[in-house]
Amino acid sequence: MTITLPRLRAPLFFALFLAFMASFAFGLKPAQAQTQVTAFAQAVAEAAARDKDIAEFYRTTGYKPIWTGKGGRDKARRSALLKALASAGDHGLPVSSYDTELLKTNMSKVSSARDLGRLEVAMSKLFLTYARHVQTGILTPRKVDGGIVRSVPLRGRTELLVAFAKSSPAKFLKALPPKSTEYARLMKEKIRLEKLLGKGGWGQAVPAKALKPGATGNAVVILRNRLIAMGYLKRSATQTYDTNIQRAVQLFQLDHGLNPDGVTGAGTMTEINTSAQKRLESIIVAMERERWMNIERGKRHVWVNLTDFTAQIIDNGKVTFQTRSVVGKNTSDRRSPEFSDVMEFMIVNPTWNVPRSIATKEYLPMLQRNPNAVSHLRITDSRGRVVNRGAVDFTQYNARNFPFDLKQPPSTRNALGLVKFMFPNKHNIYLHDTPSKNLFSRETRAFSHGCIRLGDPFDFAYALLAKQTNDPKGTFAAALNSNRETRIDLVDQVPVHLVYRTAFTTPKGRTNYRRDVYGRDAKIFNALTKAGVALRAVQG
Repeated sequence: MTITLPRLRAPLFFALFLAFMASFAFGLKPAQAQTQVTAFAQAVAEAAARDKDIAEFYRTTGYKPIWTGKGGRDKARRSALLKALASAGDHGLPVSSYDTELLKTNMSKVSSARDLGRLEVAMSKLFLTYARHVQTGILTPRKVDGGIVRSVPLRGRTELLVAFAKSSPAKFLKALPPKSTEYARLMKEKIRLEKLLGKGGWGQAVPAKALKPGATGNAVVILRNRLIAMGYLKRSATQTYDTNIQRAVQLFQLDHGLNPDGVTGAGTMTEINTSAQKRLESIIVAMERERWMNIERGKRHVWVNLTDFTAQIIDNGKVTFQTRSVVGKNTSDRRSPEFSDVMEFMIVNPTWNVPRSIATKEYLPMLQRNPNAVSHLRITDSRGRVVNRGAVDFTQYNARNFPFDLKQPPSTRNALGLVKFMFPNKHNIYLHDTPSKNLFSRETRAFSHGCIRLGDPFDFAYALLAKQTNDPKGTFAAALNSNRETRIDLVDQVPVHLVYRTAFTTPKGRTNYRRDVYGRDAKIFNALTKAGVALRAVQG
């Protein structure tokens, strides 16, 4: 059988010539040297043909090996990759995707230049798979859940190979995972939980629906033992729900976003009885989410954790402001999406331009029953002219042909409150004030149409403006007291990150856990499992 070589570019001819001369110098006959090099290059070209990124890399390097050569650099690359893959499980990666045993077997059974060429490409594919997983995640977020509209910062595969070939292999591979302190702390917690699982977890679940201070009996003893195993209570022989247990329950509640009343009610009991295995699943998902955000987040940025119902301003890694928030209701059309953008300005005394979905789904039926309903809203036509309600038969319209816009002028009753914070995006999501202050006292705060309501919007505005004026309160008050819609631009625009973390760490405290309010993390863990990620219980 005759094998036809692909058309060779100049770099390949040059590489072949150098290899030919080197082989000749070491005693190989010219024909033998040429045959070996041509067979290797042919095998590389064929093996890489269906992967345009790898094919491009080898074309630009003249089909030189970076893994299978006999030199020290190639050996160092092989060794560094195998070492990195050996610790892939620590990152919660799909170890089964990296068949290192097969790779070692193939290396020992190489008997021809063609075998070597195929192995060369296989190692590059393995490297790129691992690099993608550990650097920017295993999954494509929006394929798992449509509400995760985050853009993952994927690195160019050809560029990765080029950079790796020029770098110290061990240092390059070590630099791939996220550098955030959060990722490091999550990995530490993951390993701790794996060891805990190897010892049986936190012990027996508490056999009670609820327990109050002063209670006694077997359920209290089991609660006591579980709190000790979790690290919330020092060793104790008490069989009574005493002040020490109450204090331990309060600490637990704080770490789990619960009302810290020290009473083990139904909600607290559910969280206390959640297994170490489930918590490990949350950690693994959080690590994957952290890889999706392997980006520069900004020295100053706004961090909104949807599951924690909080909004923070973070300066140089430290929380400098925090307020409670209300997020989207857990329905298909109201859940708050996850994405990052940049806050550019705030609007004081905003007009609420009612989104069309709300206008047609909620307000149109009310207008059909009574044209004078929702009188706090102004109805305008396509030219912005106010519509006479009495002259319109709203029953002739539906969600498709409704031709009007609904607006609520600035006021203390405005649905957006007295200020909104804008990071213009196609999802029409922003942060804003609200007249419905009573919702912020609730433990679970998922009530909005998708935007993020802030518990302390004025203080949030002052914190943002403090970077550009010596009198942030005065600047804001001047705009507020004008009673007119006023835009205040941020001199230094601030990145905003809407995230969803059911597990997150604090610098000195225990790992915090939150409820999976939208069920997104359950979807992610299921997808990770299908991709080959497996839980580990470490013995000893």
